[in-house]
Amino acid sequence: MPQGKPSVVPQDGLTTRQRRNRPLVVVHTGEMKGKSTAAFGLALRGWNQGWDIGVFQFVKSAKWKVGEENAFLALGRLHAETGEGGPVQWHKMGAGWSWSRKQGDEDDHAAAAREGWAEIARRLAAQTHDLYVLDEFTYPLKWGWIDVDEVVATLRDRPGHQHVVITGRDAPEALVEHADLVTRMTKVKHPMDAGTKGQRGIEW
Repeated sequence: MPQGKPSVVPQDGLTTRQRRNRPLVVVHTGEMKGKSTAAFGLALRGWNQGWDIGVFQFVKSAKWKVGEENAFLALGRLHAETGEGGPVQWHKMGAGWSWSRKQGDEDDHAAAAREGWAEIARRLAAQTHDLYVLDEFTYPLKWGWIDVDEVVATLRDRPGHQHVVITGRDAPEALVEHADLVTRMTKVKHPMDAGTKGQRGIEW
C-alpha cells in the first residue's frame, strides 16, 4: 500500500469517499505487548479529529490506574473547557473481576462481563461514540462469558459511523474474519527475557 493507497480497487459500486469513510472493526491480538498501546494511539488520533471516544476496559482491575487513563481523562477535560479535540469517557467494566480474581467467583465475573457488553451494545445502537476501544475484550470471549456470534452480529449491524477497536490475546476466529483490520503482535525480543521487570512509563 504505497503512500496509503490500496493496491487493488474493488468493484463494489462505492465511491472513493464512501470507501474511505467506511466505519472499521479493528482487532489487535497476539502474544506480544503493544496491543492496548496501539489502540490508544489510534484513539489519540481520533480525539484530535474531534471524535467522541469511549474506552471500555475488561479484565483490568478497577483499582489499576494506567497512564493512558489519566492522559485521556485530561484530554476530555481539555475538550470540555476549550472545545479542542473530542469528549472522552473511560469505563472499567466491573470492579473485582480481574487477573487477580479477588472478589466474587467466576459466575460473578461472567455476569459482570455480560453486563458490560450489554451496555456497549446499547451505546452502539444509540450511536453514542465515534470510536470504541474494547480493551482486553478477547478474554471474556475466549472464556465463553460472552457469545462471540452475538458480538459479531452486533458489530456487523451497528448503525452510523462508529469505529470499534478490540484488543487482547487469542481473538476468536469469527471475530478475526469479520474485522476489517487485524494485527497480530509477535514477540521478537522482550526485556523480561533478560530478567527486567515492567517499567514505569513503558508498561503502565
